[in-house]
Amino acid sequence: MNSEVERIAELAQSGERMIERLRRQAFLPESRKELTMRFGIAEAAALLGCSTNRIRMAEDDGRLPPPPATDNGRRPGYSVEDLLNMRTVLGASPARSPLDTPAIIAVQNFKGGVGKSTVTTHLAHYFAVQGYRVLVVDCDSQATTTTLFGFNPHFNIEREQTLYPYLSIDPTQTDLLYAVQKTPWPNVDLIPSNLELFDVEYELAAAGSDGGSVLASRFRKLKQGLQDLARNYDVVILDPPPALGTISLAVMQAANSLIVPLAATTPDFCSTVQFLSMMDQVTRQLGEAGIVVDYAFVRLLCSKFASNDPSHAMVRQIMEQTFGPALLPVPILDSAEISHAALRMMTVYELERPIGTARTHKRCRSNLDDALGQVEVLVRKGWGIAAPASEREVINA
Repeated sequence: MNSEVERIAELAQSGERMIERLRRQAFLPESRKELTMRFGIAEAAALLGCSTNRIRMAEDDGRLPPPPATDNGRRPGYSVEDLLNMRTVLGASPARSPLDTPAIIAVQNFKGGVGKSTVTTHLAHYFAVQGYRVLVVDCDSQATTTTLFGFNPHFNIEREQTLYPYLSIDPTQTDLLYAVQKTPWPNVDLIPSNLELFDVEYELAAAGSDGGSVLASRFRKLKQGLQDLARNYDVVILDPPPALGTISLAVMQAANSLIVPLAATTPDFCSTVQFLSMMDQVTRQLGEAGIVVDYAFVRLLCSKFASNDPSHAMVRQIMEQTFGPALLPVPILDSAEISHAALRMMTVYELERPIGTARTHKRCRSNLDDALGQVEVLVRKGWGIAAPASEREVINA
C-alpha cells in the first residue's frame, strides 16, 4: 500500500491519543465530567420566575434547604439539582403536561462547519437550565456531541451503546432504552455515538437496493422508538450527520421540528439553499413512498455571527430578505467564550467562571439565552403555553 495512504492510519491513531489526552486534561482521569457551576439567589429567582423573597421564605419555613455555607460563611449558590428541587417545591416546573407532544427537534444542515453540534449541546443545556427534561440523541458517527458531553467515543463508547443495535439489518434491540446514558446534568440524558455507527449507512444503503422496503421500515422504526422514549422527556434533540445519508433521512422523518443552523457567509447561505431544495425533494419522495414528514416548526438560526464584520451583516440582511420570519431574529454571536469552553469539552452553560473577561462571558451567555430562548418559545407554543415570564416582567408585576 502507498506509504502516504498508510499515513492516514497513523494520523488517526495520533489524533485519538490526543483526544484522550485533552479529555484527561479537561477533567480527572478515569472520572466523569461534573457540573461545578452555581447560581446566585437573584439568578435562581429569575430562572424560576419568582422573587428572591419567595425563595428565602421557603428556606425559612423548611420547604427548601438553604445551600450549605462555605468555610468563610458565604453561600456558594445553588446547583442544578437545587434548582430542580426548587421548581418542584415552588410549582415552577416548565414541564409539558402528559397530553402535550414532546418536542423532537432535529438540528440539521448538510453543510459542515456551521456549528451544528455546538448548537445541539448548547440548546440541550439551555433547556436543562430552564428546568426541562431533555434527551440528546447523537446520530452522527463523528460523535462531536458525544465528546462535548464528556464521553470519549473512541475509548468509552462501544457500538452496542449507540443506535446501531436498534437500526442495523440484524437488530439485537427492540427499543432504545438500552442506549440511554446519564450525563453530568441531572435532567439531561444522552444516546451516544461513535465511528462504528457509520456501519448502519452501509447496511441500509445495501438493503435499499432491494426496493427500499427495509429502508422504509428502519425510517418508521427510528420514529417509533424515539416517540416511545420521548414520553419520559419534554424535549428530544437529534444531531444527525451533515450529509444526505440514510441516517439523516431517518432523522428527518423521526423529528417533529427542525432547526437549520447556518453561518453568515455566502458559501453557507448558498449551501443552505441547496439543503432546503434537497429537503423539499426528499420529503416529497418520502411522501410518495407513504413515509410522512411533518414539522410543528421549521426555523433557520444564524450561528457564528460576527457583529463587527460588515460582510456578515450583509449576508445576514440577505438571509432576512430571503427567509423572512422563518429566520430567527436573534443570531448566535461568534464568541471566543464558546471556543474556549469547547476546548475544555464544555458549553458556556457549564462554566463555573468566565474563561475570558467577565464582560465577554456575560455578553456571550446573554446572547445564547436570547437566541436559544427563541426555540423554547416555539416549543411552548406547540403545547399551547406562553413563554415563562422574564426577570423584568416578574420584578414589574
